[in-house]
Amino acid sequence: MTSHKKPKGIDTHISPEGSLEVLSQTEVNRLKCTSENGQYNLLRGCALAVLNCGSHTDDSKAVLEQNKAFDIEVLQQDRGIRIHLTQAPASAFVDGQMIRGIKEHLSSVLRDIVYVSSEVQHNSRFDLNDSEGITNAIFHILRNAGTLKANHTPDMVVCWGGHSISREEYRYTKDVGHELGLRGLNICTGCGPGAMKGPMKGANLAHAKQRIQNGRYLGISEPGIIAAESPNPIVNELIIMPDIEKRLEAFVRVGHAIIVFPGGAGTAEEILYLLGVLLNPQNDDIPFPVIFTGPESSRDYWQQINQFIGLTLGYQAQQRYKIIIDDPARVAREISHGISEVKKSRCISSDAFYFNWRLKIIPEFQQPFEPNHENMASLNIRFDQPTHILAANLRRAFSGIVAGNVKAQGITAIERLGPFQINGDEEIMAPLDALLQSFVQQQRMKLPGTEYNPCYEIAKDGK
Repeated sequence: MTSHKKPKGIDTHISPEGSLEVLSQTEVNRLKCTSENGQYNLLRGCALAVLNCGSHTDDSKAVLEQNKAFDIEVLQQDRGIRIHLTQAPASAFVDGQMIRGIKEHLSSVLRDIVYVSSEVQHNSRFDLNDSEGITNAIFHILRNAGTLKANHTPDMVVCWGGHSISREEYRYTKDVGHELGLRGLNICTGCGPGAMKGPMKGANLAHAKQRIQNGRYLGISEPGIIAAESPNPIVNELIIMPDIEKRLEAFVRVGHAIIVFPGGAGTAEEILYLLGVLLNPQNDDIPFPVIFTGPESSRDYWQQINQFIGLTLGYQAQQRYKIIIDDPARVAREISHGISEVKKSRCISSDAFYFNWRLKIIPEFQQPFEPNHENMASLNIRFDQPTHILAANLRRAFSGIVAGNVKAQGITAIERLGPFQINGDEEIMAPLDALLQSFVQQQRMKLPGTEYNPCYEIAKDGK
């Protein structure tokens, strides 16, 4: 009889794959340190997420609890560094050998953690309290990872959408990715499952048909979300940004167009971030194609999103995107045409193809927001402010909901202190409540089959 027992963890040593060869003793010590300024807990959490590829859970706290015996240690040797893994998930190995793609992802994690710690956070040349300083830091993180290709024509399409989507929606994301790939376009996503995997999978097949051998499948994550959305196997360039705000800015700086598929709170956060940036009057003349799309079954979903945007951000915000239902080829044609306009604009303004320097992003969209109970309750979600600032605060509200849903720190805070309180003008709170309720009913907050207990409560005018 064949045994179906869960494989035990594996102990092994590996060498980093194409990212680092040597580290200073200070860098190694920082990776081993468990104090507030140390990098051990960050490295362990991100490494476990990468090794746990294919896991059917979006609860980062549960992932850590299920793998309490897992450990990672960076060893400095005369001929370079080695990584010692203890009780690593067996699914990351084939016949005792780590899968090549997972090894590359693990190396990317180490590369980005070391670089951000040594060259950004502990380096006076980057002023992370200044808008330009933050953008400059993002540029250097991406450049260090080899993401910025100076001689490439614009071709990077950012695809956003939920990790918890229906089978029909997932197939549709593959169809759109396939149409994009047939047109020689590359894909950037949040690197996880669902709507982040589908476009890459479709484009990968299309690239094979077109004999494109250097197709790019760029995944951008951050430490708080990666454990809930482990990188999918198609990602061949993985970037770990320091926080969600820098992750979002990286998307809009490297992307030449954005497609949004159905999703939940995280997708709504991305939409509000993007619209808030584009609604800044300083960005009025910058072409940036944006399409919301999905299969016929998502028509009501997009109507509700469009209505919510109209009621909160207004008609001008609705003009910054197109909604296309159940037509993958049209989506790809519109995106391809839009990228041609982006190329013309960049040529006229002498802006780089690989990094959108001209896009103005204000500190409200750049400074990290800590989604604790006090900060969530004090958000200004009222009409007495510029529209793009309202979008920034709505984005923060959804960021807090994402944290309460899937991030270990947020889940723990909810367990200890109860749901986040969100309050504001009734004319905003009512459509916000309706939108969130629809996400719950459609099982977009958590993976299907998982019971969802809301991590938030909606109040109106502080009541």
